[in-house]
Amino acid sequence: MANSVSFLRRIVFVAGAFALGQAAVQADVKLPSVFGDHMVLQQGQRLPVWGWAEPGEAVTVAVAGQTKSTKANKKGAWQVRLKPLKASKTPVPFSVKGKNTIEYKDVLVGEVWLCSGQSNMEWRVSQSANPKEEIANGKHPLIRHIKVPHRPSDKPEQDVTPQRGGWEVASPDTVENFTAVGYYFARHLKGELDVPIGLLGSNWGGTRIEPWTPPAGFKSVPALKDIADNLKDYPKKGGNGNIHHQSALALYNGMISPLKPYGIRGAIWYQGESNNGEGMLYYEKKKALINGWRSVWKNKKLPFYFVQLAPFKYGNRNPNDLAGIWQAQLSALDIPHTGMAVTTDISNTRDIHPKNKQEVGRRLALWALAKNYGKKDLVYSGPLFKSFKEKDRRIIVKFDHGKGIKSSNDKPLTHFELQGPDGKWFPAGANIHEDELIVSSKAVREPKNVRFGWNQEAEPNLVNGAGLPASPFTTEKIK
Repeated sequence: MANSVSFLRRIVFVAGAFALGQAAVQADVKLPSVFGDHMVLQQGQRLPVWGWAEPGEAVTVAVAGQTKSTKANKKGAWQVRLKPLKASKTPVPFSVKGKNTIEYKDVLVGEVWLCSGQSNMEWRVSQSANPKEEIANGKHPLIRHIKVPHRPSDKPEQDVTPQRGGWEVASPDTVENFTAVGYYFARHLKGELDVPIGLLGSNWGGTRIEPWTPPAGFKSVPALKDIADNLKDYPKKGGNGNIHHQSALALYNGMISPLKPYGIRGAIWYQGESNNGEGMLYYEKKKALINGWRSVWKNKKLPFYFVQLAPFKYGNRNPNDLAGIWQAQLSALDIPHTGMAVTTDISNTRDIHPKNKQEVGRRLALWALAKNYGKKDLVYSGPLFKSFKEKDRRIIVKFDHGKGIKSSNDKPLTHFELQGPDGKWFPAGANIHEDELIVSSKAVREPKNVRFGWNQEAEPNLVNGAGLPASPFTTEKIK
């Protein structure tokens, strides 16, 4: 009997100790893993800091001389918002105190950008042009990067464990794993702004646009009503219960939701290959993505700059399918606070991953510098179709950003076509007159429409005075 009592006492003691340990764990203040040593905080915004603690626990956040206090709610969640911080190239103190204290080291304040999309955004510095030289020269202590792992989820996640331990400082030891487009974008911004640049790398090769889109995005676009009305059925799962990572919501839930509402200036996006063939439906999906991200970050003007896909021979596909995506991407510029880097001149039609990510990043940075950072008199875009009219059996085309349009190689302009009344297209020539194009063809006496670069392997030679290439376009209404 005595032995039984002793045994029971030991069980009670162990259970009590376990319960106390659990209580201690629950009482610990915790922040999501997007916060960490070497992070960059967004300047000039009311900055959110959030996390978890024991319900009712007092939490004090102290950052760069500011102190904010709050209490965890009934579910143990808490959040404060700091007054806007000024950029700082030297570390600022960052601590959070409850029943325990967290201190982050080497925290800078500057500009933070989300880098998302499929493989051309995920493509690393080590896989891009001149990797040995770029890695050796990769010492940029003001540029930092954090990589979100591939992770679909059936619910909006609150936290995610980043790859390689969290935020990394750009150096010859780390930069090879940075998103190349993001890194070169950041390098150009830093060179112009002289402030820290933080990159949130959340990308996954081969992915479609739908899994990255939040519920609010689908609901905002009538053309996607079939998804919006059935969100409860997404993301889809296989018979083994595994989540289909290409299914709507899957990657928003697992790879974007854990980052919000971390302070960001905007997003850069390189995706579309996996939606090739969808034509203008891709425009609707792009609108849903942008609307959705702006909704979850509560910023209707969140900048969104994207890369127009490069020319590439997609096997046995219709060679005009890619042009349909180009037109959808061009049309997305109608969405306020967006911008597009055209890449028809830095492509490789036999490699879906063109190596010159340096220029891609620079062209995205031009949009940000002009639109968000007040850089005046900066040519930030190549020629973009504006309008056309028929005159004397020819079509006259006007462009935005078309000052100084010319041939990039001093040869006749290429890849123009005219459509006649019968709907058939014929090759056409184009001449420049006072920054307008005069397009004509002996085969078309009554031209109805004009198109440019309308083939997946087209690498046209039309550029503006700054050498930036013109976007492919068509004046024919397409689906």
